[in-house]
Amino acid sequence: LEKARKIIASKTYKVVILDEVNVALRLGLLEIKEVLALLKDAPRNIEIVLTGRSLHPQVKKLADLVSEIKEVKHYFRQGIKCRKGFEY
Repeated sequence: LEKARKIIASKTYKVVILDEVNVALRLGLLEIKEVLALLKDAPRNIEIVLTGRSLHPQVKKLADLVSEIKEVKHYFRQGIKCRKGFEY
C-alpha cells in the first residue's frame, strides 16, 4: 500500500490498478482506514482501479464506479487449471 501511495503521489500515471486489493481487505492483510485514506487523498485526475471479490461496503460508498464481472464461460470448467503467463 505504501508503494501505491508513492506511485499515486508521483502523478506519473493516469491509471493505477490495485490488483486484488478487495481480497486483501477481506483477509485482513490491509486496514480499511488505510485504503480509504489512500483513495480520499489521491488526486481526482488519477483513476484508481481496485480489483477482487468481496468489495468492502465503505469502499463501495466512496467509489465513483463499481462494476461486477460475472462468469459466463470459463476454461477452468473444461479441466484447464491455470496457464503460465496468465494466472501465474
